[in-house]
Amino acid sequence: MSAPASPPRTAAALAARERRVKDMLQRIEATVADLRRRHTAVTFQAVARKAGVSRTFLYENPEARNLIETARQRGKGAGRPEQHHGSEAETAWRERALNAEDGLKTAHAEIRRQRSRMGQLLGQIRDLEARWSDESVTHLVEQNAQLKQRVQQLSQDQRQMEERLQAARTNNRFQDRRIAQLEAQLLAQSGGS
Repeated sequence: MSAPASPPRTAAALAARERRVKDMLQRIEATVADLRRRHTAVTFQAVARKAGVSRTFLYENPEARNLIETARQRGKGAGRPEQHHGSEAETAWRERALNAEDGLKTAHAEIRRQRSRMGQLLGQIRDLEARWSDESVTHLVEQNAQLKQRVQQLSQDQRQMEERLQAARTNNRFQDRRIAQLEAQLLAQSGGS
């Protein structure tokens, strides 16, 4: 028996994941360098947005976190007072606040979209309700009753016609037999004379 094919697949999956992580790290490094060149504050949020990676990856991957922290320390060491924000806890709080602000903006946009859609649907419901006044509803009910009576009448007429057709077929068969009998009698009389 041969060994299962999963080890090569696993190795390929691990290699692909490793390439993807390296690609993300390269993008993060380029983004950090770009932010520093522009003299822009290097934050987890800014790096995640510009590099196209998740903040979770930035926080959980030690190399990514180290790149950002190193860039922040260099920014503080350059004597730029706007980047001195206090302790590490304050920096983490700041990142959480920025993340919450982004989440809030996204939620507000979704709420506006949902409200707009609900307004459209409610307008459609009002339009449908406005078309049917009490008078038109009464008129439709009367027409429906008349149509039901007409259907009943037509069904009854159909049954009568089917009965007549059956009777006509029975008469026709009887007449055919009678004609055959008469023809036989004529032949018997003409053959006997």
